[in-house]
Amino acid sequence: MSFDLSARLAARRAEHLYRQRPLLQSPQGPEVVVDGQPLLAFCNNDYMGLANHPDVIAAWKAGAERWGVGGGASHLVIGHSTPHHELEEALADLTGRPRALLFSNGYMANLGAVTALVGQGDTVLEDRLNHASLLDAGLLSGARFSRYLHNDPDSLSSRLEKAVGDTLVVTDGVFSMDGDIADLPALAKVAKAKKAWLMVDDAHGFGPLGANGAGIVEHFGMSLEDVPVLIGTLGKSFGTAGAFVAGSEELIETLIQFARPYIYTTSQPPGLACATLKSLELLRTEHWRREHLNALIKQFRDGAQAIGLELMDSFTPIQPIVIGDSGRALRLSQMLRERGLMVTAIRPPTVPAGSARLRVTLSAAHSEAQVRLLLEALEQCYPLLETSESVETYHA
Repeated sequence: MSFDLSARLAARRAEHLYRQRPLLQSPQGPEVVVDGQPLLAFCNNDYMGLANHPDVIAAWKAGAERWGVGGGASHLVIGHSTPHHELEEALADLTGRPRALLFSNGYMANLGAVTALVGQGDTVLEDRLNHASLLDAGLLSGARFSRYLHNDPDSLSSRLEKAVGDTLVVTDGVFSMDGDIADLPALAKVAKAKKAWLMVDDAHGFGPLGANGAGIVEHFGMSLEDVPVLIGTLGKSFGTAGAFVAGSEELIETLIQFARPYIYTTSQPPGLACATLKSLELLRTEHWRREHLNALIKQFRDGAQAIGLELMDSFTPIQPIVIGDSGRALRLSQMLRERGLMVTAIRPPTVPAGSARLRVTLSAAHSEAQVRLLLEALEQCYPLLETSESVETYHA
């Protein structure tokens, strides 16, 4: 008896769901080199344009020179360096919360938070369109796990009626594949009425949302009591890497004691924390980045609607163009690539069956002229979609 891996791979190819990794041969930014080809990219999550910022790079270099390269050990052994501590304090200040705790990446932050807070005999309720890391965390927690209808407080309320033990309600802040935002005021009201805690993964909200870039909680003017558990990642708008959980003193101490992905992981390089401190400063002080980004989002939405493209209900940098069929989504992506533009086709299981799409993402580093080029290419390519040949290329 053996694993028939070749059959599984062949089936994925036949269904237009096969994935390959593009080789990036340049720094992140609007203009990249991928597999030797210069391209104008609209598919990364560097929303504030900080991933290749010279001041952030200089801060990382200076941090490495002073603090060395590696974290050396877990935070609880001897890996919690001064830059890590300073970054946690700065993130707590950004979010208006007593404490924040650094994690190596967003997947581990979500896994650590959920599994530390609920277990057997408890309940975790999640939005159907939550990120895979949140869904996996709920399943692995051992708690009774259920998904409510997308962004539907009534559906959540009905499931809360059946909840047992401690109950955690979990939602994305900005949904990564649709670009819409959670109705936090309504969800928080329902959760508090049932004495449940609300946890928000705002990976895609920090930076674009809020007057100071503090994300969806700031956008709605909500409190620690409304959203006791707030998650953010540093590899998107912050332009670096890692993640954090922000909340009360008791929450952070609980995670330090019980969150296994935190306890048993080497800390991130201290120089990386130095770089993130600089990017956080830029995110909070350079308000023009959000203003410019919002102007680009309006420009793209107005232009796409004029072409007749089907957009989703999003005012965020995530602007998906729904195609439906995976093969057609691949073909449109390939036609754009032939014209020097890179826009990723997103297919099941990342999105529901029949909802394959091109996930356009905009950055403060893009220019109005670059967005015009994308719109012109879409206007040329979209009518040709039905007559083009099938392709397989680099998509998620």
